[in-house]
Amino acid sequence: MRTTLTLDDDVAARLEQCREIRRTTLKELVNEVLRAGLDRLEEGKRRPASRYRIRPAALAPKVADLDNVAEALAVHEDEAWR
Repeated sequence: MRTTLTLDDDVAARLEQCREIRRTTLKELVNEVLRAGLDRLEEGKRRPASRYRIRPAALAPKVADLDNVAEALAVHEDEAWR
């Protein structure tokens, strides 16, 4: 497919440097770079979501009176309540 593409100056400079190092044509280099970039994008879509672990927690309160904030904090921090 033939198309016109406008490149940012920094991208054009990097392509030119790579083209000189590899001694290849701009067409071959752009196709190679686009294929590699598209492959990476597709790999990102196929990755499963990262797993996370849920830790069970007791749902019953250890404090009889939840209105007493100091006592609730002390029990939560495993301090002896006075």
